Amino acid sequence: MFSPMASPMEAKRKPELVGKQAYNAKLVEIVSIHDSLRIFRIASDDGPISFLPGQYVGLGMGSWEPGDALETTTPDAHDHLIQRAYSISWPIFDKQGNLLRPRDPEVLEFYVALVVRSMPHPQTLTPRLFHLQVGDRLWMGEHARGTYTLKRADRSAHLVFVATGTGEAPHNAMIAELLATGHTGPITNLACVRYRQDLGYLRQHRELERQFANYRYLPLTTREPENLDPSLPQYVGKQYVQDVFQNWESMVGDDRPLDPKSTHVYLCGNPEMIGAPQSLRQQARAYPTPTGMAEILDQLGFQLDQPKLTGNIHLEKYW
Repeated sequence: MFSPMASPMEAKRKPELVGKQAYNAKLVEIVSIHDSLRIFRIASDDGPISFLPGQYVGLGMGSWEPGDALETTTPDAHDHLIQRAYSISWPIFDKQGNLLRPRDPEVLEFYVALVVRSMPHPQTLTPRLFHLQVGDRLWMGEHARGTYTLKRADRSAHLVFVATGTGEAPHNAMIAELLATGHTGPITNLACVRYRQDLGYLRQHRELERQFANYRYLPLTTREPENLDPSLPQYVGKQYVQDVFQNWESMVGDDRPLDPKSTHVYLCGNPEMIGAPQSLRQQARAYPTPTGMAEILDQLGFQLDQPKLTGNIHLEKYW
């Protein structure tokens, strides 16, 4: 299973240069959340890259760089860049503790998880990223891309952000933009992870709650003792974002209603959580099993946002 950290890749354009000459960026900082979860801050040789909160940028490293022990190779496996797209995250606050609005930074931030594989697999990028040290070089796309943005968000609407794992990355930038520009409607942010240690931005989001009355952060876990052991007094079972939407008032509160007329929902992460329909052209849509958020929201009266049909369900699928 792929790690939930990269949004759909921009059109793959092989850099004109090959080998390490193709590298055009430098790793300037690593924040280690734990052994398999890191924040990478990367600077382009060409200066700041403009982006809209929610967009992504391609990262790449040579297939000749060290990966993991179970990678399989082909005869041409050592002469190309392994590329993936990563949503641009955001530190939320500056070094002085002030809310930081996303504005063409010198350094781009990426929130990356490492999945340890137990079977042979093709060459992948994330093990190579986790071998990097500060000062090492890599390839980064020249432009930010993607349509998963705030362009259709009304300033007074209730905006609900839903993520699994590192799907929080684009939401960090989007929420910082909203709060820095005076969004007046409620903002509800749900993040589902296996363990509390996987909440890499928990401190920042708790501080946002303290500073902004219209902001609420609801982290969920699935592998902590209270999720697995019914004998514990604090047992709650495994908590998924689908459970929240099916029990909205009891888990979130009745002070921020889930009304399709005034609410937009942004979904980023595991495709099973999102549960997008097989086709948007069918009037009776076929949704996958298990039930994902798209089907639940459809039943609540929400509509998928499409290029030619404005809706209030916005999707960014990882993997």
